[in-house]
Amino acid sequence: MIMETGFGLTAVFDAGSWAGLWWLLTLLPILGTTLAADSIRTLEIGDRNAVPMIAADTIYEGAAVGIVAATGLARPLAAADRFAGFAESKADNEAGAASAKNVRVVERGKIRLSVAGATITDLGQPVYATDDDTFVFSPVGGAFIGFVHRFVSSGVVIVAFDALNYRDPYGQYTMREVISADKTLDAEDTGKLFWVDTDGKIITLPAVAAGLDGCLIVNGGSFGTVAVTISPNASDLILGPDITAADNKDLINTKATAQRGDFAVIGGNDADGNAVQALRGIWARET
Repeated sequence: MIMETGFGLTAVFDAGSWAGLWWLLTLLPILGTTLAADSIRTLEIGDRNAVPMIAADTIYEGAAVGIVAATGLARPLAAADRFAGFAESKADNEAGAASAKNVRVVERGKIRLSVAGATITDLGQPVYATDDDTFVFSPVGGAFIGFVHRFVSSGVVIVAFDALNYRDPYGQYTMREVISADKTLDAEDTGKLFWVDTDGKIITLPAVAAGLDGCLIVNGGSFGTVAVTISPNASDLILGPDITAADNKDLINTKATAQRGDFAVIGGNDADGNAVQALRGIWARET
């Protein structure tokens, strides 16, 4: 039997040969079905989108818009939502059912926002929203929006956003807490992110046998305002890059040079103490 494969190849095999038939069948998914005439498709260009919205609500122009995970519908952003962009115009669905109206959003661009505590040293910092008009640096209890593009004035910055492509740099940490007072960790803090927003607070690690691992401790203060101190159990030490380890000696994010986003990942324990898996910023061992 002789067959044309469609690729300029000719298959020759005995019609009774299952091996030859199998070879031909493996080509079928590759061949597919191609167009034989023009196909008129609907294309969209630009950075706008129109998203069906929840019932009985209004999304105002300029609002951060969130997508409800359970329904896929848009609403004025809430902390648990996925950010979809900023509303280009008001969408009033107070009297409508779910999906009765769409909200038109800008998915990508740069926008001027008031971000609590923003200073000129915050270039590149990730920004979060706790509702449709409240923007913060803390990743605890907020939806990721974008990154600081430019400083304007105290508390005001230009934020670059891209709802489809930008990703939360702390996205792998789903459990997050703020530290505003001294805190002692335990094994149940494994895998958590801690955002330290207050100067002079001490984070005490459990004995290495407790098994704490993969804990991210982040300095949430603006440049030179917050010292983060990580203290081992009295009988343990902290090991890490260029750290001369010694029992009961703290690891300190030096306040004078500390920047928002400096961090230490604590874990990878051995018999002598906790190991630092990653560092950002200037850290020093207690003398």
